Parts: sequence; C-alpha cells; structure tokens
Amino acid sequence: MNPNEQILFKFYSAFANGDASTMGECYHEKIQFQDPAFGILKGEDARQMWKMLTEKSNGNSTIEFSDLKADDYSGTAKWIATYIFSKTNKKVVNVIHSEFKFQDGLIIRHIDNFDIWKWSKQALGFKGLLLGWTGFMQKQIQKQALFALKNYRIKNS
Repeated sequence: MNPNEQILFKFYSAFANGDASTMGECYHEKIQFQDPAFGILKGEDARQMWKMLTEKSNGNSTIEFSDLKADDYSGTAKWIATYIFSKTNKKVVNVIHSEFKFQDGLIIRHIDNFDIWKWSKQALGFKGLLLGWTGFMQKQIQKQALFALKNYRIKNS
C-alpha cells in the first residue's frame, strides 16, 4: 500500500471502530468534504460531522469498506454504511463511492457520492419514496442535516 492508501485504510478502519478522532487526524486542516446529505463542509465542520455521526450511532452501525485505491494525488474507495436512522427508526443500507484528493500526506478533499433517493426511501419510508427524488426534498434533507450539525457543535463547544 502506498502512503495515501494507508491514510484511506486508517480513515475507514477508524470509522468502522467509531473513532472519529482518528478519522479527523487523516484530514488536512483545509479539508473540504461534500456529500448529498450535508452539502459542502470545510475544516472543523467536516471533523465534527463524523463525531456527531459516530456518537449518534452508539456503536449500532456497521461500516464495510473496499477497493481503496490511491496515487500521489487522488484516490477512491467504496463503502457501505448500515445503521438505524434515528428520526424514523428505519434501517438504512447506504452504498457510497468516495473520491479523494491528498496534500501533505493527508486528505484535503473528500467527496461521498450516493443515491439520495434510495437513501430517503429507506430512511424516510413512504414520504422518501414519493418525494426523495425532488430537489425540494433533497434541500430539506440537507437543511435538517446542517441544523443537526449546528446544534451538535453548540452543545459540544
């Protein structure tokens, strides 16, 4: 494994163990994270998102990762998160493809791609099935995710 593949392995191993602090150590101070649920998060917001998510799961999530690939500048990974969505108590199996950029031996850009409609059908049930594909619902999901992160940061400051 090259050094950037090792960083990805460290990141996902820590994630599988619910260790958000170690995950954060893999991020450059100028990290930019992006996914369909949170949109774009920078710096400490990205680290705090992982802390919030790992704490909310209470060890009741499963993270499986594979196909870690990286060169000197970029990388990819596939991972599957299985968990109970806390707001509806519904089981979610989310299949994610990640893309990375590296700088100074750390992850500086992290993009998670997944099917938000498929996620919303699992997490929200009938409402997600009917509306999860719409831009309106996707904006609502992002708004709620960012609100939860803001409250988490206030509570833990």
